[in-house]
Amino acid sequence: MRITIARRQAMLERLARTYFGMTTGLRFNSSFELLVAVILSAQCTDVRVNIITGRLFPQWNSPDKMLELELSQLEELIHDCGLFRAKAKNLLGACRLLVEQYQGEVPGTMEDLLKLPGVGRKTANVMLSHQFNVPAIAVDTHVFRVANRTKLAVGKTPGEVEQGLMKIIPRRDWSAAHHWLIWHGRKVCRARNPLCRECCIGDLCPASSASTEKTPDSPLT
Repeated sequence: MRITIARRQAMLERLARTYFGMTTGLRFNSSFELLVAVILSAQCTDVRVNIITGRLFPQWNSPDKMLELELSQLEELIHDCGLFRAKAKNLLGACRLLVEQYQGEVPGTMEDLLKLPGVGRKTANVMLSHQFNVPAIAVDTHVFRVANRTKLAVGKTPGEVEQGLMKIIPRRDWSAAHHWLIWHGRKVCRARNPLCRECCIGDLCPASSASTEKTPDSPLT
């Protein structure tokens, strides 16, 4: 199936209608809480992250408060999250930098966000989009898979997929489109056994009629 500009636009229009108004499933009340939640979300579901932050945020919801914890204490608080040791170390490192260089506030630029331990481009884009109203496309596992499978944007790395999506999606829609693709990946275009018969873009998607077509394995962590 040939993927034309018109076909890509038709897919995006249907995804926009289907997932209109959808946003993150993470629960948070501040920029710092969102930062913590997104760092925890790597290789962990939003449901699990919300359980963890539900016991973490009532007492440790700012950089200075979280720094009151020893590394072992934070590890215990987030132990049911994948990669909890590395995440605990990164969280305390990020808190230290926020206090020492940013007066305890989460910075609002890509350059400064990427200086924080545990923050990659995906996390930075989530922060810019949600908290600072900067149009951004955060490429997580779901976005990476859906973009490659549908051929909306093909790439071997999250950066390549991000650049591809930015070229075909109007800047004003970048932040919303991030959620269209995430929710489509969660609900329908699953990694295993995608629900093609229930897919709103099934008749337009090359993967639905070419079962042998492979999607690159996600390199995300």
